[in-house]
Amino acid sequence: MTDFSLFETPCFVVDSVLLERNLGILKTVKDRTGAKILLALKGFAMFSTFELVSRYLDGTCASSPHEARLGREEFGGEVHSFAAAYSSRDFNDLADLSDHLVLNSMSQYRTFLPAIMEKSERISFGLRINPEHRETEIEIYDPCASYSRLGITRKNFPDHLPQYISGLHMHTLCQKNADALDRTIRAAETGFGSFFEKCKWVNFGGGHHITRHDYNLDLLCETIIRFREKYNVDVYLEPGEAVALNTGFLVSTVLDIIENEKHIAILDTSAAAHMPDVLEMPYRPHIINSCGPGVYPYTYRIGGISCLAGDIIGEYSFHEPLKPGDRIVFTDMAIYSMVKTNTFNGIGLPAIYYFNSETGDILHTRKFGYSDFKQRLS
Repeated sequence: MTDFSLFETPCFVVDSVLLERNLGILKTVKDRTGAKILLALKGFAMFSTFELVSRYLDGTCASSPHEARLGREEFGGEVHSFAAAYSSRDFNDLADLSDHLVLNSMSQYRTFLPAIMEKSERISFGLRINPEHRETEIEIYDPCASYSRLGITRKNFPDHLPQYISGLHMHTLCQKNADALDRTIRAAETGFGSFFEKCKWVNFGGGHHITRHDYNLDLLCETIIRFREKYNVDVYLEPGEAVALNTGFLVSTVLDIIENEKHIAILDTSAAAHMPDVLEMPYRPHIINSCGPGVYPYTYRIGGISCLAGDIIGEYSFHEPLKPGDRIVFTDMAIYSMVKTNTFNGIGLPAIYYFNSETGDILHTRKFGYSDFKQRLS
């Protein structure tokens, strides 16, 4: 068991042992199928881990010039870029950084066609499609929800694969198993199968929970192999969560206990500033050695340090009463939380530790201060 008292709070701690376990599973998929797997930087961009991750994966996928530059400079391998729309400046910056560049609409394709013609020998251009097949229950995370701005529907797709387009990209899943991918691909084939035959590559996007304990790896591999053999294309996957799933922790300290009809514990962290998905998604992260309210003898409402009244993480029960100074450790915090942190209220950003749980070695530490808050303002 990791001794979380080693770390200054609040902080993120990423375990290299757990990370390499996930990477080994992803490498198995690559070896069995011939698919290429990219790290989605929107979900996990801790570049101190890239020396390890790049040994297993083929490159990165980016949604902005900053992410693409990070992938190019720190990771290496292929850089794939996609955004819902490009300004001329972003398109030109991404064209300098990317190996694959995917457009979201036919109007953007037409807008940038002169540049696409000029750069097509060096860059492989693609289009994002919307197969209009829903698998994701939470609408904010569903690219196939009604009136979605992401991807080109069959109705709005031309009769022939446009000139200079080498591949198609579809991202429709969120935290799904392989059966959802299999159904999505079969739905996409109904509308876009004739175009897949003309492609050099097809990108299945992200949302694949490949490293989850119950994930059906055999079905995933069978699905990829069937598709590759049927259409004679390269297949890409862009998991973000699967790379760092269950590899990281957010460690915090109890600052105060308040009584107001319930026991309320205030931490030195914040849902609003340090784990906004708790409020946005919403979801209830697990705390080590806790359970749901009322299960263990002592139940607390866990709140953050900010002035937002709704800065509440959830209700948890514990075997022993909490007191100021106790450590609270949230699990599965490497993905999304780290890239979404902010400095609301001037709250300090959590430190980041890269840690090897087998040897006890701290491999890298990054701490933040006043300048990180001030330099975001003017």
